[in-house]
Amino acid sequence: MDKTAEVKVERNLIGLTPQDYKGSPSTLCPGCGHNVISNQIQAAVFELGWKPELVAKMSGIGCSSKSANYFLQRSFGFNSLHGRMPNIATGASFADTRVKILGVSGDGDTASIGMGHFKHVIRRNVPMTYIIENNGVYGLTKGQFSATTDLGLELKHQGKNVLPPLDLCMEALISGATFVARAFSGDTKQLKELIKAALTHKGLAILDVISPCVTFNNKDEALQSYTWGRENEAPIQDIKFFLAGQLPTDRDLPVGVVQDIELEDGSVIMLKKIDLNYDPTNKHTALDLLTESYKNHYFATGLIYIETCCTPTVHELYNLVEEPLNRLTPDRIRPEAEVLERINTVLG
Repeated sequence: MDKTAEVKVERNLIGLTPQDYKGSPSTLCPGCGHNVISNQIQAAVFELGWKPELVAKMSGIGCSSKSANYFLQRSFGFNSLHGRMPNIATGASFADTRVKILGVSGDGDTASIGMGHFKHVIRRNVPMTYIIENNGVYGLTKGQFSATTDLGLELKHQGKNVLPPLDLCMEALISGATFVARAFSGDTKQLKELIKAALTHKGLAILDVISPCVTFNNKDEALQSYTWGRENEAPIQDIKFFLAGQLPTDRDLPVGVVQDIELEDGSVIMLKKIDLNYDPTNKHTALDLLTESYKNHYFATGLIYIETCCTPTVHELYNLVEEPLNRLTPDRIRPEAEVLERINTVLG
C-alpha cells in the first residue's frame, strides 16, 4: 500500500469538510449537554451543504450563549444582552434576508428575563431557528433554579424549588410558533435531524433541547438530568430529513405509518409514527400531547408541531426588497426632496 496516498477527506455538497464547520474549543464543563448541541449544529449545517458564512449566530447571556462560540467559527455572530437575543436576531434578519439566523439561548435567558421578547419574536414569525439549551438552572452563576426547574427539586446549595416550571414548547405553541420541537441532548441522532428540519423551515422554528448541567443539575431525580432524560424521554416519531430531490425510493425506516412533510424549499421531513394517532400538523393534538406529558412528568421528544403554509413571515408582512438592506448605498435609500414633499403632503 502506498503510504504517500492522500487520505480521503469527507466533503459535502459544496466541497467543504467537517473542519470548516468547527468552532473554538469549548470552555464548558466536560459532559455538558450544550457541547453535544454544538457538535450536532455543525454536523447539521455540514450535511445541509451550506456555507458557514451564510449562517449568523445570535446569543444572549449564560452557558448556552457562550456555546455559540463553539461551532461555525467562520460565521458571523453577536453575543447580546441577557434575554435580548430575539431583538438582535430580528434586526439582523431585516438587514440581510439571505442569511439564515441561528439563535441560541438558555432556559434562564428565554424563560425569565427574555420571556417577553421570546413571545414577540414568535408573534412576528421572524424567519430564524431558535434553539433553547434547557438545563433547568443558571449554570453560569452557580446553579440557581430557573423558570423551567422541576417543582420540588432539591439541590445541595439551592434548597427546594417551590415554583412550578414553565413548558417552553407549550409557550411557543400558544404564542403561534409555526415549528415546535423538543429533543434530548443524549439522543444525538434525533437531535441532528430536528436541527436540519428547523434550519430549513420557512418561518420561526423553536427547538427546546433538554441539555443536562453535569455540575449543578444532574441528580438522578432531576427532570433535566441525563438519567431522567434517558428513562423518561418518549419519542413520538422516528425522524429523517432529506434535501430537495433526495428522498430515497427504498425507505429504511421501521415498519409503521410514514408521513412526509414537504417544506417550502422542497426538502422533506419523513416521520415514522410511533404513536399512530399523532399528527404534528394538528395544533390541538400538539397541545394535548404537551399537556399530557407535563401532567405525567415526562418529555415527549420529536417534531411536536409544524405549519407547512399560510402564516407569512415578518419579512413578507413588511414587503422587504430582495436585495439585502445592508448592501444598499445611502444614495439609494435617501429619498429626494420632492419625494419627501409628496409623502408629507399625503400624510398631512
